[in-house]
Amino acid sequence: MKHYLQFSDFTAEEYAYLFERAALIKKKFKNYEKHHTLGDRTLAMIFEKASTRTRVSFEAGMYQLGGSVVHLTSGDSQLGRSEPIEDSARVISRMTDLVMIRTFGQERIARFAEFSRVPVINGLTNEFHPCQILADIFTFIEHRGSIQGKTVAWVGDGNNMANTWLQAADLLGFKVHLSTPGGYEVDEQLAFNGKAANPGSYAVFKDPLEACAGADLVTTDVWTSMGYEAENEARKKAFADWCVDAEMMAAARADALFMHCLPVHRGEEVEAEVIDGPQSVVWEEAENRMHVQKALMEYLLLGKQIG
Repeated sequence: MKHYLQFSDFTAEEYAYLFERAALIKKKFKNYEKHHTLGDRTLAMIFEKASTRTRVSFEAGMYQLGGSVVHLTSGDSQLGRSEPIEDSARVISRMTDLVMIRTFGQERIARFAEFSRVPVINGLTNEFHPCQILADIFTFIEHRGSIQGKTVAWVGDGNNMANTWLQAADLLGFKVHLSTPGGYEVDEQLAFNGKAANPGSYAVFKDPLEACAGADLVTTDVWTSMGYEAENEARKKAFADWCVDAEMMAAARADALFMHCLPVHRGEEVEAEVIDGPQSVVWEEAENRMHVQKALMEYLLLGKQIG
């Protein structure tokens, strides 16, 4: 049994399969072909953080695979009444086939997985967001082919998205240009789980414009993630020079893409002319959450499939 708690949990070979499988599943979806490989299987979704894309993509995706969904929040389950995570894991995993959790600290999902009898998927934690990067890389492949050897510019907070991009670059053979304000840098020990990264998998830039130079993909996230709202005003001041604008996109390659995991604050982390412009693929990126997660759920429950 495998869990998917962070991007480094899978190998490059497994990702190659998932991207290929996601392409097939998406093609079937667009052609209105049934793909009910998870009939009679049930996904439990546990939300301790608010969600739009994660909920819709997992719920719609599981139904499209022929399965069913149980939706739980801390407000309508015993998790909100201080039931130990270990006990919830023991019970929920006896009644369902797969669990997706969107929560705060990574330790919470790790504890749940330790006591679960079924695969557990990270729908987002403070530290990592592997399903989003899975969708982002798949979207890049759709538009530009293999991401191996390419450069991704990360402009903004050294958050769960940045951590996951670093893991992906280390594993799949591309490079990340990191640019964050002082005091908001990536914790490299956390990102790489205390291990040494492959040489050349990332570089740090004080100037975001320099980070974007020659990039094949420019990407960012909100300046204030969920759970950090008390820092909002301080972050707005600190991040003022880290708004992705036309000048940064012009510094990247002429065919560079722009991505954002959404929701977006136009005029803060990105200018409207960029996210609504011709280089932006954010809407396909959002849709692709569903397709890659269908491939992921299928793989965790059935292993590699043909046809």
